[in-house]
Amino acid sequence: MGGNVTSPAAAFTGDDSRLSHVRGPNEPPLLDKTISQALDDATERWGDVDALVAVHQGVRLTYSELKARADAFAAGLIALGMEPGERIGIWSPNRAEWTVTQFAAARAGLILVNINPAYRLSELEFTLNKVAVMALVAPERFKTSEYAEMVETLAPEIRAGHAIVSTKLPHLRHVIRIGEGKRPGWLAFDAVPAFAEREHHVELERRHRAISPKDAVNIQFTSGTTGLPKGATLSHRNILNNGFFVGRSVGLRPGDRLCIPVPLYHCFGMVMANLGCVAHGATMVYPSEGFDALAVLQAVETERCTALYGVPTMFIAELGHPEFDKFDLSSLRTGCMAGSPCPIEIMKQVIERMHMRDVTIAYGMTETSPVSFQSSAEDPVSRRVSTIGRVQPHLECKVIDTDGNTVPRGTPGELCTRGYSVMIGYWDDAEKTAEAIDADGWMHTGDLATIDEEGYGNIVGRQKDMVVRGGENIYPREVEEFLFRHVKVKDVTVVGVPDLKYGEELCAWIILKTGETGTEEEIRIFCQGQIAHYKVPRYVRFVEAFPLTVTGKIQKFLIRRQMADELGVEEQKTA
Repeated sequence: MGGNVTSPAAAFTGDDSRLSHVRGPNEPPLLDKTISQALDDATERWGDVDALVAVHQGVRLTYSELKARADAFAAGLIALGMEPGERIGIWSPNRAEWTVTQFAAARAGLILVNINPAYRLSELEFTLNKVAVMALVAPERFKTSEYAEMVETLAPEIRAGHAIVSTKLPHLRHVIRIGEGKRPGWLAFDAVPAFAEREHHVELERRHRAISPKDAVNIQFTSGTTGLPKGATLSHRNILNNGFFVGRSVGLRPGDRLCIPVPLYHCFGMVMANLGCVAHGATMVYPSEGFDALAVLQAVETERCTALYGVPTMFIAELGHPEFDKFDLSSLRTGCMAGSPCPIEIMKQVIERMHMRDVTIAYGMTETSPVSFQSSAEDPVSRRVSTIGRVQPHLECKVIDTDGNTVPRGTPGELCTRGYSVMIGYWDDAEKTAEAIDADGWMHTGDLATIDEEGYGNIVGRQKDMVVRGGENIYPREVEEFLFRHVKVKDVTVVGVPDLKYGEELCAWIILKTGETGTEEEIRIFCQGQIAHYKVPRYVRFVEAFPLTVTGKIQKFLIRRQMADELGVEEQKTA
């Protein structure tokens, strides 16, 4: 697989160079295979090469060993009664078991459901029930998250035995625990393969041959362009190709070792990193369960990593670590920065101080598998630090005005994407799918962008008011609806405010019911354990009224402006 990085001259073609409509090149061809077949190919070509190194676990697997582990676990899942198309949830930080589950699900014809490790009770219940998760894989705990305890809070029936019949989680049949020791009602991850007999391995081979690249293989929950979390349903074709083309733009090649501190539950980890490595014969290196700047620096040095992925806040933390200068990072050559806008100075430091001369910037969204624009190592540094690059192969993008007309080059408008990467749709939500993907197959991103004369894109804002905090997308309406549950809250509005570290932080303006008083701490305590930590508002203000338009709509831009003035923070100039 592999191949040279796309040259700038071949990066796009357009219907009309005057309009903001660009197409990526048609070469190399799309991969017409499943993730299962891709792992077979990698094993055949690079069987003795390290596929996965989980530094914090002391785990090191070659491609042959990874395939064997995935097959053994997949056969065990079949023995447990899981049928093709059923959903298996993975709720875990970065561990080798995450990746074994990812490939086992793909090989058994199951749909992997990624669950954010930061989720709490209400989010977990919604996710498991929305897509009817049949089996859930999770460790007992991670940091302050007591995973097993939370699952049992929702389904206390688990403690009675493996045959789960839960009132709150009616679809859940099996809970599988990562780690040593035992817990009533939970199957041990390492024990699952032992359930399989010869017939289950035969069935696994039959499913492997029957799977189509167009079949659904993954569901990722996202706020999308509107509303509450929705399950973006992605196919083998969607994500295997995106991982391949992202890796190609980065310049991944056999023998490369990619340090992966980004979370696996997100497209950045499981698609751009994991699948990109498998497609190009590179090694996946996990420095720690959750992001730790020191662990990243140590892993790069000890494993002689040649590439590093991350969101800008991760690179900022690594560069700013007090022991940074102690580490030999000279093995690094390339990488990818995505998830939120990158400060120009940080990009320059990554190139100079971390030796990542070929580092790229990528832009996308979960619904497009995720990447649609990416810079190239052949792009001049000035372009790599000031744009999101050019459109990826086999994709086309356009920028439209509010009437749906394609705007001239350099004019802001909503960015739309079409091609192989567009999701199958939102799980069990035809209405929201139709709102996001129009009749001509264009995915409406909700992001405001420009495309210049040479085809380089730039994100200039968001059509909706989604907040991006350190690479995590937060839709204010979801947080608002949760805060409305508080007995003292009469009205609430949530906005993103500028933040130097995370790009944006969440701010809630609350109008209390008559006669009530409240404190910021009281609101945060109400959120703890119920919604993910990154959705808990950093700032809470109690107000008498919101700024409104004459028609009664809240003017969130005025709230953002007032909070920015109060906090003394301005928007950064970003790439």
